[in-house]
Amino acid sequence: MNRILVIDDDNELCELLSEYLTKEGFSLQVANQGDLGAQQAVAEDYALVVLDVMLPGMNGFDVLRQIRQTSRVPVIMLTARGDDIDRIVGLELGADDYLPKPFNPRELVARIRAIQRRSEATAAPLAAQQNNSTELRIGDVQLCPADRSVKRAGENIMLTSVEFTLLEVLLRQAGRVISREELVETALGRRLSAYDRSIDVHISALRKKLGHQQGASERIKTVRGVGYLYALPEGSS
Repeated sequence: MNRILVIDDDNELCELLSEYLTKEGFSLQVANQGDLGAQQAVAEDYALVVLDVMLPGMNGFDVLRQIRQTSRVPVIMLTARGDDIDRIVGLELGADDYLPKPFNPRELVARIRAIQRRSEATAAPLAAQQNNSTELRIGDVQLCPADRSVKRAGENIMLTSVEFTLLEVLLRQAGRVISREELVETALGRRLSAYDRSIDVHISALRKKLGHQQGASERIKTVRGVGYLYALPEGSS
């Protein structure tokens, strides 16, 4: 499915994206108002949503909140260049990635392709490495790649596409430090760039949803200057 929804009130930009993305094989629909875009995003099936922060009426953050109440559709947020606060807030609310305006449409296509590759890779998740296991359990967390569901202590936890991929990578290598570079390439589909804190914000969101502690130990540990480690439960070998 290559249907993309763009929620942006800049008609000139929407026309440019429509022309460019159509040539790239995507089918584009546009919503110029935040409330209408939020309704459309959850009412129909889209491969991805491109969402501007600055919208009349309901802003992009409120739109994202509404979408995330019921949908895990990947969302790329368009932010003002240099406005780190918008990027961090968007990621904390569940955006999968962000792109600062103005941007080259080729960069947007690259981000979309990266999300598609990640989704395709996790749809048939690491079968050779898993020995066709359909479920992964570490401590109180249970992850099922088949339906992309996660439970903690039997309770369903709703994760975004990026958060699910991050958690899967961390669980499969629990007890081992994974570099930020590896996590960015696996979860975001791009190379880590200087001053890019996206992966740290996604990790923070995971901690909040899963709980910072697992028993008496920290669940996801920060290894300064290197990356992150998902701690094995006490008594695990």
